[in-house]
Amino acid sequence: MTRPRRPRRADRSDVPRVGPGSDVGADGAQGGGGVDALRYATAYHAPVLAAETLDLLITDPAGLYVDGTLGGGGHSAALLDALGEGALVVGIDQDPEALATARARLADAEAAGRFVALEGNFGDLGALLGRAGLGPAHDRPATGVLLDLGVSSHQIDEATRGFAFSAEGPLDMRMAAGGTEAGETAADLIARLDADALADVIYQYGEERRSRAIARAIKKAAPTTTAELADAVRASVPTREEVKSLARVFQALRIAVNGEMDVLERALPAALDVLADGGRLAVMSYHSLEDRRAKQFLKTGRFTAQVEKDFYGNPITPWAPVTRKPVTASDAEIARNPRARSARLRVAEKQTPPGPSERRPGA
Repeated sequence: MTRPRRPRRADRSDVPRVGPGSDVGADGAQGGGGVDALRYATAYHAPVLAAETLDLLITDPAGLYVDGTLGGGGHSAALLDALGEGALVVGIDQDPEALATARARLADAEAAGRFVALEGNFGDLGALLGRAGLGPAHDRPATGVLLDLGVSSHQIDEATRGFAFSAEGPLDMRMAAGGTEAGETAADLIARLDADALADVIYQYGEERRSRAIARAIKKAAPTTTAELADAVRASVPTREEVKSLARVFQALRIAVNGEMDVLERALPAALDVLADGGRLAVMSYHSLEDRRAKQFLKTGRFTAQVEKDFYGNPITPWAPVTRKPVTASDAEIARNPRARSARLRVAEKQTPPGPSERRPGA
């Protein structure tokens, strides 16, 4: 069984040291140094925690690494720079615009056979790799998989995508842009659900305690634009709570439109399946719903709270922790990119659980 490399000691034994000359403090925040994330930022998107991701994910400079949420290609570009010539980076995205942007950016690496772009949903990670002649079935398992679960800066800033309440646009929110084949829009979802079902969505995915009043106001307004939706929310909450409630409602609708929780619960087991023993999975989340699922899966290999144990009471898990608490962005990175503030990075290494004859009490 391959054992994970222990992170270097920092202030505390369970906190990883990240990047050359930089410590992750007791709160998980990086102190500086390492890769300059701004080097990989573009007008399309700024990758978050680039130095930390490289330091914790890469174990073999000639391996196969999968960027399951390609976006503008920032993390893939950083990986390609850090890896050797024999490595391969595979980028997956369901947004054709993101794919085109990343492929243009990484054209030299693609021409050299070091980068492959695949269109699809990262929940179908295994099937996508298989169709490309990669993955365990083709004797090419992944050395590392990165899932950056955030919405790209471009998607947020592009008013026509309908993700933001700060700019007026059609109430869309689909990550897979491209017409009716991309599924129903947020406006369609609101029209389809009754007030109680809409309130459940807002409460479950936005953790908004005023979900009932907000849902009734939204149904009455029947919004088709982001501005109309924002006005309905503002009319339902105290002024001092407007911004937080707006963020929660827009988050909830985006998650529902894109089936993000269901996709995540497909993607994490798929990542486990495509990794080689000793391969690592890095999950970067931006809200508690994602982070709780990632934390649970990277601890136990399942989404239920119950942990499978052997005869002696030792937990049976396909993962060995690389980070024992989430890594967060440094103050310097947050100052340059405020959207990094909510990012939480967790990393674990795939291991083969011991067979019955290998298990010992307390092992």
